[in-house]
Amino acid sequence: MKHLLLVLALIPISVFAFLTSIFPSSKASDLIIYQDSLASGWENWSWGTTVQFSNTVPVHSGNASIAITHTDGWGGFYLAYPQALTGSDYVAIHFWIHGGTQGGQQINFGLNDGGETYSITLTTNWQEITIPLSTLGNPAQIDSLVWQNGTDHAQATFYIDDITLTGNPVSPTPTQGPALSVNVAANRHPISANIYGMNFPDADLAVELHLPVARWGGNSTTRYNWQLDISNQAMDWYFENYQENAAHTRLDQFIEQNLATNTQSIITLPLIGWMPNNLPNACGFSISKYGAQQDNDWQWRPDCGNGIRTNGTPITGNDPLDTSIAISPADVANEVQHLTTTHGPITFYNLDNEPMLWYDTHRDVHPTPTSYDELRDRTIAYAAAIKQADPSAKTLGPVTWGWTAYFWSAADWASGGNWWLNPPDRNAHGGIPFTAWYLQQLKAYQDQNGIRLLDYLDLHYYPQANGVALSPAGNSATQALRLRSTRSLWDETYADESWIGSAAEGPYVRLIPRMKEWVNNNYPGTKLAISEYNWGALDHINGALAQADVLGIFGREGLDLATLWGPPNSDQPGAYAFRMYLNYNGLGDHFGETSIQASSTNQDQLAIYAAQRSSDNALTLILINKTNLALTSTLTLQGFTPASYANVYRYSSADLHHIQHQPDVPISAQGFTMTYPANSITLLIIPPNQAALLNHLFLPALIH
Repeated sequence: MKHLLLVLALIPISVFAFLTSIFPSSKASDLIIYQDSLASGWENWSWGTTVQFSNTVPVHSGNASIAITHTDGWGGFYLAYPQALTGSDYVAIHFWIHGGTQGGQQINFGLNDGGETYSITLTTNWQEITIPLSTLGNPAQIDSLVWQNGTDHAQATFYIDDITLTGNPVSPTPTQGPALSVNVAANRHPISANIYGMNFPDADLAVELHLPVARWGGNSTTRYNWQLDISNQAMDWYFENYQENAAHTRLDQFIEQNLATNTQSIITLPLIGWMPNNLPNACGFSISKYGAQQDNDWQWRPDCGNGIRTNGTPITGNDPLDTSIAISPADVANEVQHLTTTHGPITFYNLDNEPMLWYDTHRDVHPTPTSYDELRDRTIAYAAAIKQADPSAKTLGPVTWGWTAYFWSAADWASGGNWWLNPPDRNAHGGIPFTAWYLQQLKAYQDQNGIRLLDYLDLHYYPQANGVALSPAGNSATQALRLRSTRSLWDETYADESWIGSAAEGPYVRLIPRMKEWVNNNYPGTKLAISEYNWGALDHINGALAQADVLGIFGREGLDLATLWGPPNSDQPGAYAFRMYLNYNGLGDHFGETSIQASSTNQDQLAIYAAQRSSDNALTLILINKTNLALTSTLTLQGFTPASYANVYRYSSADLHHIQHQPDVPISAQGFTMTYPANSITLLIIPPNQAALLNHLFLPALIH
């Protein structure tokens, strides 16, 4: 290869142009997946199915075909390609299929898990099947082929031969993209490093990303006994106590990992008034004590039920002492003192986790729906104890789960019927939305006592559209919805495409501007946090695009802290979205810390985020192509004198395991035109013009 590159380097440009014209590189080759044997790199991940790859009768061509028997209903013949192929390199899937001596089998063919499918009814002869990828949603990547049983019962053996992905005859012609603009002098404000946080991150990934903040959160942290290292899993797992690692507590290990990676900790402290007792195998709804139930932990602890009787009614009147002991604010203060003495001051404390759901998630100890007054009173009592134990601690509350808890209390929606038309608890508090009222109460406390008990307004947010949050990539419609739904974080014109769209207080979520208004109107100076969020598909390029978009929105909109729930593994696409902001080249270089004005005439197609970096005054741009087309856009630049080039780093479906360092691109003082590949995240680093930078740095000194 080195010799070939040397020869090409010596060829005159005109000759090279001639050679590339007669040997075009744009056509993707056909990819043979099966022809007498399975191609290298493909793996059999079938379920409910037996597969023989060297069947000799019948055969369409060559010496062998694949014999497939769906032994279970909805079973699947599943060929996986873990490295994933770029979808735009291919236009169709082609194969031959035979129904054997019976025929009539119902088969649904699809690409990737959860994608769109194509139905086939088999005959007793060979059928040639060609399915355009457009019929299957034009997936950005191809990581599997699935022939699924279309029935709920076993089917007769059938045969497949000569499987090929048909190469795209030409590279996609770039489409005119939206106009882009950047003004370095406008809308400048700091980007908080703490927006790039995670819940329970992998230690190696935290080191690589220089992760700024990590959260100890979730339902099991509401009831955690730090002295015994026992947690209660709440309704997530049959209300069971669980012994963590009593010799060296899981909480201590979490904090020590953060200290080792120079990551700040957010620790959830209980406001619920209970923590697990010293019975690590106890559960809230023992079947032997409370009777038969609809479900139980049949595999591990069969006596532990789900708290629902066989007739569908919840068990009431159970004894909280089965699993727990009552605690007070003083007990929480003792925990803070222990952590501070053991590890040094902890930066952040969550005031419990989703307390408006206690009557559901922790109903074995808190069956009564949480009200406005209860959460205020518990917040004041426990936050005051935390602040007394460590005056430097920063608190985050009310840590509510989502939309209904922003505006009402659990006591409202538990009242039943069309509760939102006449919510009793909200009405008893002047009709004020819960979050606004909560902030007013904490401000009143500070006005009366001179102590700020709440440092961050913390709301959880999971997009409510079907198939988005905490979900696989889904089909093309779901993937497009995932990318649109990030607008709910900021766009006052975006009507939410979920039940919120027709709910009270809907349809416009505009979450971060709404949070700012609540703070400015009710408790100025309170910072903004979203300590749980998730847009799903972090194992897929679609989820990486959404995650990169979310991080850009957080910085542009001025959020102060955010921690992703269910973070990706280090090798998943979602991790690369974080790398693009925090360590794009493996050397610790990152996106800028000062947000500046950047706009796209169509943020749904090509989103742009811009920041200036303090270490070298470089302009850093993140551009996210959310479409299946290559987009060519012109960017106009103001307020900045650039160098003549930009460094380019890109993550895309072309290589899901690396951020690729692309060749530099030319830049003028007015801007540039560039093509952004389909389904890609592009980072541009534009250094300042050195002469202009020297003038900026030294001319004021010379004038003085």
